[in-house]
Amino acid sequence: MTKLKIKSGDTVKVIAGDHKGSEGKVLRVLTDKNKAIVEAVNMVKKHTKPSAQNPQGGIVEKEAAIQISNLSLVTSKGETTRVGYRMEGDKKVRFSKKSNEVI
Repeated sequence: MTKLKIKSGDTVKVIAGDHKGSEGKVLRVLTDKNKAIVEAVNMVKKHTKPSAQNPQGGIVEKEAAIQISNLSLVTSKGETTRVGYRMEGDKKVRFSKKSNEVI
């Protein structure tokens, strides 16, 4: 298993693919597939059968997973950056390689 530098809750920007340029919050990270589900990005229509939760059934729009390599973390200033790790005291922290600020 590889170490992923994007966690759920991060704000990311899509840097490649059909949805290039769109931003959103990471809802879930699928570590086994190296993919993430980003809010309001890569929307797909899913046909659902009627069930107890959804008695009507029909077509539901939901987010599909997107490859982690196509995502870049966004700093507090709104620019994309790569992620690094360093020790601060006895704590390991993530930091922005562009602005050197702790994420």
